Amino acid sequence: MTGSEASPSFRLAYVPGVTPAKWVRIWNERLPDVPLTLLQVPAAEAADVLRDGGADAGLLRLPVDRTDLSAIPLYTETTVVVVPKDHLVAAVDEVTAEDLADDIVLHPLDDTLDWERPPGRPAFERPATTEDAIELVAAGVGLLVVPQSLARLYHRRDLTYRPVTGTPESRVALSWREDETTDLVDDFIGIVRGRTVNSTRGRRQAAPSASAEPQRKQPAKDGARRKPAAGKPSARGARRGAGGPKGGKRGKPRR
Repeated sequence: MTGSEASPSFRLAYVPGVTPAKWVRIWNERLPDVPLTLLQVPAAEAADVLRDGGADAGLLRLPVDRTDLSAIPLYTETTVVVVPKDHLVAAVDEVTAEDLADDIVLHPLDDTLDWERPPGRPAFERPATTEDAIELVAAGVGLLVVPQSLARLYHRRDLTYRPVTGTPESRVALSWREDETTDLVDDFIGIVRGRTVNSTRGRRQAAPSASAEPQRKQPAKDGARRKPAAGKPSARGARRGAGGPKGGKRGKPRR
């Protein structure tokens, strides 16, 4: 029994900030009889959800332990620093990690960036979540460095963000249990990789029938150019008045 027959639906986990809407739309167009269920999970728990069978596949942030999970990197996000709108950083287009050396930079416990050492000065206490850290930035306690998608997710009117260089970048990947690469998982892999519905790599492509093959024109037995039948002038001969017998005399025009 294949995976698509064993499961009446496809469960896709995704972490905050990732927007699977485009891929879900394509799924619904191609597999309208297989409902896709979305499950938002904390970034730190995404891998365990897949291992425990809570989802068929997941859009999560790397790194991930690939001992039992497969992963296909999809894209890398821009890293930004979230600041109050009246902060000096808001007046420039881009900053470096060194530019934040004198600021308090919050480091939440659910941080998604693989830091060796976060920039700036550490806060007295680490916020529990990125959402809590956003509230502290709004209160003027410090700044926050996050992937751009999280800055957009927790956007506030009194805050803004700018790209920051010299920091780690978050990579988003599609992951699933290596021993559970079902037909539906393969279908979703094809969607995120941009395969067309008629792709030769897609398992749902039907083999063309013999009747669908175009018929080839049979070459003429007498050569590439057929000679006109006896007694019938060719098109070229008709234009030149060559339809009569060769060498015949021309008659006088009738009055």
